[in-house]
Amino acid sequence: MSSKPRIFSAHSHTAPLCTRTHQIAALILVTATFFFTRLFDQSFPPSPCYLDRHLNLHVAKTNDAGHLLWPDRGYGSHLSLKIYVYDDNEIDGLKDLLYGRDGSISSNACLKGQWGSQVKIHRLLLESRFRTRKKEEADLFFVPAYVKCVRMLGGLNDKEINQTYVKVLSQMPYFRRSGGRDHIFVFPSGAGAHLFRSWSTYINRSIILTPEGDRTDKKDTSAFNTWKDIIVPGNVDDGMTKTGATVFQPLPLSKRKYLANYLGRAQKKVGRLKLIELAKQYPDKLECPELQFSGPNKLGRVEYFQHLGNSKFCLAPRGESSWTLRFYESFFVECVPVILSDQVELPFQNVIDYTEISIKWPSTSIGPELLDYLASIPDEVIEQIIGRGRQVRCLWVYAPDSEPCSTMRALMWELQRKVRQFHQSAETFWLHNGSVVNRNLVEFAKWKPPMPLP
Repeated sequence: MSSKPRIFSAHSHTAPLCTRTHQIAALILVTATFFFTRLFDQSFPPSPCYLDRHLNLHVAKTNDAGHLLWPDRGYGSHLSLKIYVYDDNEIDGLKDLLYGRDGSISSNACLKGQWGSQVKIHRLLLESRFRTRKKEEADLFFVPAYVKCVRMLGGLNDKEINQTYVKVLSQMPYFRRSGGRDHIFVFPSGAGAHLFRSWSTYINRSIILTPEGDRTDKKDTSAFNTWKDIIVPGNVDDGMTKTGATVFQPLPLSKRKYLANYLGRAQKKVGRLKLIELAKQYPDKLECPELQFSGPNKLGRVEYFQHLGNSKFCLAPRGESSWTLRFYESFFVECVPVILSDQVELPFQNVIDYTEISIKWPSTSIGPELLDYLASIPDEVIEQIIGRGRQVRCLWVYAPDSEPCSTMRALMWELQRKVRQFHQSAETFWLHNGSVVNRNLVEFAKWKPPMPLP
């Protein structure tokens, strides 16, 4: 456009100029129209069509190709995430948290059992398309550690785990920058973050991935926070989650011997002891053997799943903590999980309606009434519940996030909601030009480890 002034010649038929009075009147008219329109809208409830369209946002659904549909609400329409994974060579002490003080513990040794998810999540993130090798562009930072396994195998004791974590964190400028808010830790067992004794001092703002959401644990302080942490599934035996033939094929309901079962140790827990006594009263309905870790009565891997799948209902009472692996295993032997753990937290509740795929019964009412209730459910209803569970059990499988339905795919969606554009901690400050400094006004790029931690 030309910078020269535009000249408007007078014309006998030109409309009168818009005066300031006209402008004010127009503004008042627009404002009044907006106000009365909003008032009118709020005077009537949403139409049934609107309600129906939104009621099912949190129920897991699949498309024609069998891919799980993740709801747009609260997540966005696509995944856009960058996660930096700390390398065990870049931080002094990180190798100890992975392989023990002398480096003798292999990751393969930690791949099985309850703690296997620590290794699997780490490995899958290393191969993920959401991984970045540039800290400066990362949305989140993953801190790998196999401390549950390392502790169980004698690689580190509790005191050494605590000291090593503090040593590692003091060498992470980005952890200091955000106060740990954008750092991810995995604690895969019932002990949760309590494996790191000083977790409440150092990582109480970090994102914790854990199967344990109990608020009444034996430490009297729960390490799980609904609003920042994420519940992940337990680590089910790979032989049951793989595609194709598994170590046990589900039996037709008509060929199952028992109405219900509980396969686990008593551990002096009230709910479990009640089930053992109930099985003695009704041995033809409830199978409840005391599992042995050794000796002639120990169930082998295949035998365990054969027993688990020989009932219509798999009972999942709490043990040392509120979560139980049997809940996840039941989906793969195709029995209906019955949760007998009042404080349990379940993964990915944003897309799964657990009332459709499981039963939760009060732990205070474990007795004959429970068996009577289960016996009253027709087989066709049981088949429907199992069928719906079959559609979502892929979310319990630790497979790459490139898979349309997997634990890692769901985890990426959950992590995306944790991303912050703004990074702040009590020891982070910023200036007029956008530079981030510490308390001594040293720019972030010049922060030198070790740095003081809270």
